[in-house]
Amino acid sequence: MIRRNIASKLSKLASTFSVVTVMGPRQSGKTTLCRDAFSKHAYISLERPDVLAHAIDDPLDLLRCHGDYLIIDEVQRAPELLSYLQVEVDRDQRPGRFVLTGSRNLLLLSSVSQSLAGRTAFLHLLPFSRDEVQRFPDCPTTLESSIWTGGYPPIHDKGHNPEDWLAAYTSAYVERDVREATQVRDLRAFQLFIRLCAGRTGQVLNMASLAGDAGITANTVRSWLGILEMSFVIALLPGWYANPRKRLLKSPKLHFLDTGLCCWLLGIASPAELTLHHARGALFASWVASEIIKSRLNRGLPPNLCHLRTHRGQEIDLVIDAGNSLTLIEAKSSKTLSADAARTLGHADSFFGQAAALKKLSRFVVFGGAGERRLGNTDAISWNNLANYNW
Repeated sequence: MIRRNIASKLSKLASTFSVVTVMGPRQSGKTTLCRDAFSKHAYISLERPDVLAHAIDDPLDLLRCHGDYLIIDEVQRAPELLSYLQVEVDRDQRPGRFVLTGSRNLLLLSSVSQSLAGRTAFLHLLPFSRDEVQRFPDCPTTLESSIWTGGYPPIHDKGHNPEDWLAAYTSAYVERDVREATQVRDLRAFQLFIRLCAGRTGQVLNMASLAGDAGITANTVRSWLGILEMSFVIALLPGWYANPRKRLLKSPKLHFLDTGLCCWLLGIASPAELTLHHARGALFASWVASEIIKSRLNRGLPPNLCHLRTHRGQEIDLVIDAGNSLTLIEAKSSKTLSADAARTLGHADSFFGQAAALKKLSRFVVFGGAGERRLGNTDAISWNNLANYNW
């Protein structure tokens, strides 16, 4: 077991909030993190049928049976329990009393916003970041093996073969979690849909095209994308616009949050196969995006990531809008950089109009080789050095 980057933020929040809620995909390490950080807390998992039945039938008794400090795993399985937690927290507001975990984005559940608003801090835990993976003695050392293996903890701390583990993980996700999502009735169609999404990672999303290829309606596409987002499988990054409200009107860019899972869905059988695969550049862009998202979430920050596509077809992979600054990031999977690798970023001021004059602009090219250098007004950094920057 390694120390997770998010651990210090988790402890800090628990020192002031009565409830801390840790959300993330299944098998991202939420239970291990919380039980290690709060070893003196009692622990229950709503995955156990008997405990779940107790939570549904007599939630007040369940809380009273386990003392004042409690970890509740997979709390989304009994949303009714949250109302009783609200009463208990209002009665006794000592910090760090309850630690909740959920494998769905509980912020999107109305029960949480109504019951625990103002009472809980939220954190998002994704699979291992690159610097966390490097804490294992047998960590992947090449870019291709890092992308192909992904970051799910069981692959690294238990030594599972990535193909075998991801096959089982995908099966469990589709056959169990999706079956519980009432919007999905045709599991075969949903399996095809996930694979079609994998083929679109790192790309601007065309809803009509995806609906046509999947043989479903545009409304079904939106619903199923929502399930993948809520389950932390994908992130949809909006198009950047000076007016935040107008960003919602721009087509989003789709990124898988774990490239190992994406590679498995695409049928990429080895890191060597990835070397010449047509999706290599898109997978690298998603890997960079996910690493930056992890870096921000581990510090308790919102991702605030967008992409930019001008009316002339010029693109910037990632834009981080931090209010008084804009960070522009291009992902280049090549191991060497040509002289014009930063050409788009070098002239990016004109893309942002007045916003460029009002905000500090930082420019980065993340590439698949080693070393760091300066390309005009742009910093070129190695994929292996992403963790050295506070994105």
